Amino acid sequence: MGKLTFAMSTSLDGYVSAPGGDLGWSVPSDELFQWWSDRVGATGLSLHGRVLWEAMRSHWPTADQQPGVTPAHAEFARRWRDMPKVVFSSTISEVDWNARLFSGDAVTEIARLKAEEDGPLDVGGATLAAAVMRAGLIDEYAIVTHPVLVGGGTPFFAPLDAWVDLDLVETRTFPGGVLLTRYETRR
Repeated sequence: MGKLTFAMSTSLDGYVSAPGGDLGWSVPSDELFQWWSDRVGATGLSLHGRVLWEAMRSHWPTADQQPGVTPAHAEFARRWRDMPKVVFSSTISEVDWNARLFSGDAVTEIARLKAEEDGPLDVGGATLAAAVMRAGLIDEYAIVTHPVLVGGGTPFFAPLDAWVDLDLVETRTFPGGVLLTRYETRR
């Protein structure tokens, strides 16, 4: 069975994006960027919601070919392209860059994938993660908290019907006061 992780940056007040989808507050330091790149390199299968998919595919497929690209950005771009992905959407008709599209019940499909996969799976995108969170399928939360209050936007955590008990397994501080907290779901 695969281990499903929800990993995203969040503001201190709990938002993955500010109003209007603004992500300007979450620009990573070189050290944090390397941490994200290593996560992508270790992910066996990445599960994307449509909004995250569209944001990622607008930049990363050709980021390593841009003038002045850093070695770290080129490495991330290659890792992202190579990583197998499933995009969950009923509003788009095709995907590319080592991805396949799924337009049915996301929770059922993710439960199936989790049961069949042996390696790490990452879920990304607040709406998709919220559905998976409510279904109790997330095994780990990797929360990268930036020291900023954005006052609203898209929340990291979805409203839940029941408590979810967690065990802290890692903390790490990055430049600029960014804090990683990693929790495993207590089963």
